Amino acid sequence: MHKVIFYPHNITISAENDDNLLRLAMDAGVHINASCGGEGVCGKCRVMIEEGEVEGGITEKLSADDIKKGYRQACISKVKSDLKIRIPVESSIDASVLNMQPTPRRTAHIREMNFDELKEKGLFIPPVEKRYLELPEPTAQDNLPDVSRLVSYLKANYDEHRLVVDLPVIRKISDILRKGGFNITATLARPVHEGRKTHIINIKEGDTTKQNYAIAMDIGTTTVYGQLIDIVSGDVLAQHGDFNGQISYGEDVISRIVYSEKPGGLEKLHDVIIKTVNTIIGKIVKKAGIDPDEISAITFAGNTTMTQLLLKVNSRYIRRSPYVPAATLYPPIKAAFLGIELGDHVNALVYPQISSYVGGDIVAGVMGSGIYRSEELTLYMDIGTNAEIVIGNKDWLACAACSAGPAFEGGGVKFGMRATKGAIEDFSIDPLTFEPMNITIGNVSPKGICGSGLIIMVASLFETGVINNLGKFNRDLNTPRIRDTDGVYEYVLAWANETQIERDIVLTEPDIDNLIRAKGAIYSGCMTLLEEVGLTVNDLQRIILAGGFGSYVDLEKSITIGLLPEIDLEKITFIGNGSLLGAKMSCLTNRVRRDVVEVTKKMTNFELSETPSYMDNYIAALFLPHTDLNKFPKVKARFDARNKRSG
Repeated sequence: MHKVIFYPHNITISAENDDNLLRLAMDAGVHINASCGGEGVCGKCRVMIEEGEVEGGITEKLSADDIKKGYRQACISKVKSDLKIRIPVESSIDASVLNMQPTPRRTAHIREMNFDELKEKGLFIPPVEKRYLELPEPTAQDNLPDVSRLVSYLKANYDEHRLVVDLPVIRKISDILRKGGFNITATLARPVHEGRKTHIINIKEGDTTKQNYAIAMDIGTTTVYGQLIDIVSGDVLAQHGDFNGQISYGEDVISRIVYSEKPGGLEKLHDVIIKTVNTIIGKIVKKAGIDPDEISAITFAGNTTMTQLLLKVNSRYIRRSPYVPAATLYPPIKAAFLGIELGDHVNALVYPQISSYVGGDIVAGVMGSGIYRSEELTLYMDIGTNAEIVIGNKDWLACAACSAGPAFEGGGVKFGMRATKGAIEDFSIDPLTFEPMNITIGNVSPKGICGSGLIIMVASLFETGVINNLGKFNRDLNTPRIRDTDGVYEYVLAWANETQIERDIVLTEPDIDNLIRAKGAIYSGCMTLLEEVGLTVNDLQRIILAGGFGSYVDLEKSITIGLLPEIDLEKITFIGNGSLLGAKMSCLTNRVRRDVVEVTKKMTNFELSETPSYMDNYIAALFLPHTDLNKFPKVKARFDARNKRSG
């Protein structure tokens, strides 16, 4: 048995001979970036062996100098002795940025419907309500059973009919009634459709009608966000975001599905996401200073894979043709049954899916943004590892998903990273000297490049002629920043002595190529979906960008590289986390829960891989910004003017 210590966390774990170092870190609760899920190909899981011996861990991703310093890749390293391991900053994780307010370059936020508007429009039909009851005490002449007394009082005084009393209430009703002197608060879970049964899910002594709370949660592939909502006032009392604990088992949904197919894999991934959920619940409850027993409901929105892993449902067939999920609709589920640390009266309400790759997070965004009630023809986009697209209005909706790859979240990029402290998020270049100006999240020394920064870099390099429309560097420029390293051309963003990682941070031609493929997939997805419904970009009245990435992305630069279609910037709005917004709305009104079933029925899903025009559109989009510059007239005009000046 060996002793392994992980620094700077100072966490010790016991290990057998030949134990995998990355798996040991997982077991110890130490995060090490592993974009490829442990296949040894991404090079993100660099660790430094300060003391002891490991077998393996050396690949072409490590330079001779790295190896000499003791760096190894954790995913292919085996323990051979007691070890002292240091996790370098570029391999660790920092969730603090997740709870910062984004400061996008263009803040044209869509106006979210507030609580008063819900009431004014008759949409406030809370899924869970409380009633304060002063019940008559039993006598020899009035000796109704306690449950019958409760039900009869609600029928007589509140016109409540078709009531069902849940077993946990029956178990405690006798003591609660007598402790409270028969003055109690009953919590009623309303049915989505009128005429169905209302459940009495909880009772408490005294009047607690003003303490009625719900939790809304967005279960993302990378991040998980939660909000604690006051159902009485509609206020968000606390919120918190954290990285999804499953990222240690793979960065994307396909990696997670592959892991879930291993023995015990599904159980492990379920346990990990439940642990993340419980951690967030604990933080927001503590922040708000409320009694967790007053939480009456929790709502979840997530993509199809994340939803099935949350519910411990086999997800293997999501990634296999014909790409069939286990279910699209889910009944209310007791949160405690899933392992969520809430009272046994709390129901978990889960947003429905459309298909294997258009999930409840997108449905929640459609509901929360109000597209389904709007006259305006809207293009809704949620950009991440997968990009989901919805087009339509109150009369019809069409959707599709395209695999953009991990470039927008730092994957597939040599020095790519998530948007955490030290990530270069903004960039400009001097058009004469070709010297860079880097701005990082947190205004600290750089340690990598995040997705929004990558877009700005490539657009800026393209605009100044440092790269051409194929993403290749201009070899004739007089600057030491452009160099050939082992046959790969790259641009030095920061020299080693300027960084946190003591290595030059560079942008390579393969990095740019990965971005071009990613933006090409998204743009071609939009164009294909528009074509399939007989429309063009000019028909769009509004574009809504959702998700954390959408809140940070620079619109002009996104259009410059051909990620977004060229449209008046005034027509583009942000809603932030659309999935969380929809989950919140579901906490506040049964109207959304009722409408969502009809919305999913009328949302037509297009499988792009089965749509012949998609590949043609994709090939045409593998240039900056596109093979047909006439699709980007303003970008074309800028470049024509530049070429005229330089000519």
